[in-house]
Amino acid sequence: MSERRFSEDELIAEIFAPLAGDGAFGLRDDAALLPLGGAREIVVTTDALVSGVHFFPDDPPGLVAKKALRVNLSDLAAKAAAPLGFLLTLALPPDWTNDWARSFAAGLAEGAREFACPLLGGDTTATPGPLTISIAAFGRATRFVSRSGARPGDRIFVSGTIGDAALGLGVARGEAFAERLGEGTRAHLLDRYRLPQPRLPLIATLREHASAAMDVSDGLAGDLAKLLRASGVSGLVELGRVPLSAAAREAIALEPELLSRAVTGGDDYEILCCASVDAAPALALAAGKAGVALAEIGVVTVGAEPPQFLDSSGSIINFSRLSFSHF
Repeated sequence: MSERRFSEDELIAEIFAPLAGDGAFGLRDDAALLPLGGAREIVVTTDALVSGVHFFPDDPPGLVAKKALRVNLSDLAAKAAAPLGFLLTLALPPDWTNDWARSFAAGLAEGAREFACPLLGGDTTATPGPLTISIAAFGRATRFVSRSGARPGDRIFVSGTIGDAALGLGVARGEAFAERLGEGTRAHLLDRYRLPQPRLPLIATLREHASAAMDVSDGLAGDLAKLLRASGVSGLVELGRVPLSAAAREAIALEPELLSRAVTGGDDYEILCCASVDAAPALALAAGKAGVALAEIGVVTVGAEPPQFLDSSGSIINFSRLSFSHF
């Protein structure tokens, strides 16, 4: 009998975590600290996007470039790190064209200007497989906000709205529910899937008030489980307090089972964070002043089990899976 292959989390923990150096937190966070010393710390993070997995092969190349940069900036924002610059690696398939490269570069340049995060270098290569884009982004932080600082009694918050991107993927795929949505609703959900909004305005808020933070890339339920596991705690979330856009509510009203997809589907790139009871009001107030909605959705509890999601009657909702996984 062949050996069962590792899950994504097991692959990292069993194979690669033993290689991690100082500042890598055992590969249990979305970013690492370069051990340079001094009051200001350099934060580094990386994410790869693969055609057919993270975007569609016929997506506009400028939008693909913007998404590739923004998902990395989302990780920096969650660590309270201001962008400094990025490295780009492109593995180009045989059918790439000069026009594609020009459009991709134009989108990348627009994002670099918008977020004051210039290209510092990188590498290009050819591949017989799908187009692959990898970005490593660097940021500066005066306080690194890790996943591991949550404590029992802390309040759990999430920025923006949850589930739009996961439902937007359904729109892009032409799923049946999408045909019943209004044109504006479809456009909103598709835009949220294609163009994440890194919550960089929350950097100062997180630095001053958060006990733990990460961005929501693989699904709220699963990413919250990761944060709480890293902190050695558990949590309770009131499902009715999870913020949903009007577009997501319209879709869920048509097909209630889409609520599970919204909570577990991923690609939100919102900020999930915790704050002590004393710090929670200041956290919410500062986020509002920064122009980012921040919803309190639950509380950190004692324990080691995954977080529980409760419906309006207080009953536990069990999801078939907590988040997206590549394996």
